[in-house]
Amino acid sequence: MQFNLKAQRRDDQGTRASRRLRRAGLVPAIVYGGNQPAQPIALDHNELYHLLDNEAFHTAVITLEIDGTPTSVLLRDAQYHPFKPIVLHADFQRVAADEVIHIKVPLHFVGEAESPAVKLHHCIVNHVLTELDVRCLPKDIPEYIEVDLSQIEPGHSVHVSHITLPAGVTVVSHGEEDPVVATAVKVSSGETSGEGEVEGEGEA
Repeated sequence: MQFNLKAQRRDDQGTRASRRLRRAGLVPAIVYGGNQPAQPIALDHNELYHLLDNEAFHTAVITLEIDGTPTSVLLRDAQYHPFKPIVLHADFQRVAADEVIHIKVPLHFVGEAESPAVKLHHCIVNHVLTELDVRCLPKDIPEYIEVDLSQIEPGHSVHVSHITLPAGVTVVSHGEEDPVVATAVKVSSGETSGEGEVEGEGEA
């Protein structure tokens, strides 16, 4: 999916300058990386707010037009007001087509309701991970990675090694050899009253 976002350069920085921007309906942001100096920018708040609601926006290579000059970037962070629907700040990283990047991609779970664990044994499937750290070229960034739970059995788990990754995408290891992504736990009849016990786990 293609995303285009317009921005304007800004010179004033600091808390007061940021407050003035927000009162004007703008979001202070910054673009960094690509062997270039960090560039403070301002974005239209409503446009950015609605784009942030789109899951694909968080993993897409965005065409950011800064005063009319296009730059390819990734969204790296967005800060929100604690209780108001307001975006306070955003960070973008410049990307090059030939440079491998590290990014977190959301996991989409499918087949859970049809699995033996749920359909036949009325287990609960816990989603241990909701996103996966991967490395790939910008052109290979997946919008999401699908996790098939249709064959999971009671007490068994799905690990990262069981996931079929898109071409050109590799998992970034964080010390765990093969992390658990989801696990099916069989709950005893007393669980709903707080007295139940979870049966042991196995391997898928």
